[in-house]
Amino acid sequence: MAVSKASKSEQLDEIRQRLKESASFVLIDYVGITVKDDTAFRRNFREKGVEYKVYKNRLLKIALKEAGVTGFDGFLEGTTAAAFSKEPAAAAAAIIGGSKDIPKIKIKCGYIDGAFLDEDGVKSLAAMPSKETLLAMLLGVMQAPVRGLAVSLNAVIAGLARALQGVADKKSAAN
Repeated sequence: MAVSKASKSEQLDEIRQRLKESASFVLIDYVGITVKDDTAFRRNFREKGVEYKVYKNRLLKIALKEAGVTGFDGFLEGTTAAAFSKEPAAAAAAIIGGSKDIPKIKIKCGYIDGAFLDEDGVKSLAAMPSKETLLAMLLGVMQAPVRGLAVSLNAVIAGLARALQGVADKKSAAN
């Protein structure tokens, strides 16, 4: 079944928009997966806020070239699906998590902040903690010196209070 020129134009516009809005994307080879596996895989993406769609390689090449994204031509062969995410590591993490149960899924490559990622790069990106986790870790590191200072000052004040109480006890015992 031939795809109309208008439909191709709409798909190209959709890819352009997703490239603009996404912090990262990952391309995968999905050949040989069952409908049941594909349905579970897509559900996993929806739960993680990742947009996943199969596009024609030619349309992906055109959109990537227009966006100034290079290095993907050799990977846009065979069956290709794209996972787009507004969170930098979400697409990679969703693919790694979903592909554990579906061994036929193969990571082709990825992209984040102007940088091409090979399969190992995508796996490394997936292993990174989420933005919220990183911020919590940073906050914990920033709070540690303040907490240490508060504990030290509290110990000094408690020591002073004990010393004053000792002086007061001596005076009351002498009277």
